[in-house]
Amino acid sequence: MKKKEHIVKTVKPGSIAEELEIAPGDKVLAIDNTEIEDIFDYQFLTQDTYIEMLVEKPDGEQWLLEIDKEFDEDMGIEFENGLMDEYRHCHNKCIFCFIDQMPKGMRDTLYFKDDDSRLSFLQGNYVTLTNMSDHDIDRICRYHLSPINISFQTMNPDLRCKMLNNRFAGEALKKVDILNEAGIRMNGQIVLCKGVNDGKELEYSIRKLMEYLPNVESVSVVPVGLSRYREGLYPLEPFNAQDAGEIIDLIEKYQKICMEKYGTHFIQASDEWYILAGREVPEEERYDGYLQLENGVGMIRLLLDEFHDGLKRRTAEKEAGKKPSWEGTREISLATGRLAFPYLKKMSEEMMSEYPGLQIHVYEVINEFFGELITVSGLLTGQDIVKQLKDKNLGEALYLPRNVLRSGADLFLDDYTLADVEGALQVPVNIVKSSGYDLVDALLGEDASE
Repeated sequence: MKKKEHIVKTVKPGSIAEELEIAPGDKVLAIDNTEIEDIFDYQFLTQDTYIEMLVEKPDGEQWLLEIDKEFDEDMGIEFENGLMDEYRHCHNKCIFCFIDQMPKGMRDTLYFKDDDSRLSFLQGNYVTLTNMSDHDIDRICRYHLSPINISFQTMNPDLRCKMLNNRFAGEALKKVDILNEAGIRMNGQIVLCKGVNDGKELEYSIRKLMEYLPNVESVSVVPVGLSRYREGLYPLEPFNAQDAGEIIDLIEKYQKICMEKYGTHFIQASDEWYILAGREVPEEERYDGYLQLENGVGMIRLLLDEFHDGLKRRTAEKEAGKKPSWEGTREISLATGRLAFPYLKKMSEEMMSEYPGLQIHVYEVINEFFGELITVSGLLTGQDIVKQLKDKNLGEALYLPRNVLRSGADLFLDDYTLADVEGALQVPVNIVKSSGYDLVDALLGEDASE
């Protein structure tokens, strides 16, 4: 087997690595005479207050560095491969997989299905456990890596095999017992499919997952995303308002039980259920510190609360004599997906009420590319934005949420660039950071764009 090469990509200024003259292009060969398999080994082996690191320079010269440091102090090294190993591909064929519902011809990276427990540790990705060997489980327990995010879908082993199209998917749930016994913290997700794992099956899953409290800290329930490219795939139906109400009622029933017994709400409904049911999203306290924010659980509540707090601060500043950076009038536009549109519309109206010279046009962009059932802004494409806003009054600038772009790039899902959209609409396009505070700043013309 070819020996793995862990090549340094960057070194943080002022870090231990910079002080020791470790540089981009160097190879980290071993720590404490132990060969490094991947990021798990590296993170664990660099925790101690004294370590010996073997580094090879580009000319082949090897340095053995003796390092005194604080416990768990970061070395300041970023590697060319973030995992320090190959990414693991998902071997399941889940009936709800969104990647299987994408059209052909998009960039290759969008079709990669990861199921790598190391990405769960590093980036918060959710894994099914079917791709984890006993060796992987042993290392997680030995290194006590937490939290691990798990896509449960159901706690019925037979049904899980059916949903994941993997005959080992039910057996993989036994790994949760091993992680639980080792005290590994976990967060869970259930992608709910109508007529498959909802109703009594969902209630069964909730009750079984409660047995793992407190190590399983939270579980989110999210509706399956259905694109218009489902030909030849498992027949799934969208949920309706009545379905959403029944799911919320079931989840809130168990939230009360968990709160009384364990002091946590534990099971969480994503924002989509409340919007579909026509109900108000819960108050902040119900989200237990927003443990499931990345799954769309509490995003609307957090946005609303931050927005109102930010507006309150700005109002106090205005009353104290501070004026916005613009004088007279300011006309701008916002665009978002169907899910967040009514909330952004209402927040914009509150802003205009407080600042009479401010005019905000808020536009709902329908997802024609993936289909109208896809309502989140993070799956909007550049072409839909251009097509639907081309003849609209956009004012002096158009503001879009950060999640419409690929992380670290000015690129939409369909490979439209930010410059493409600006050129087609003939207006500057500003990308607003995530929080409600940033939204207030952006609407007032402050520096809240990326």
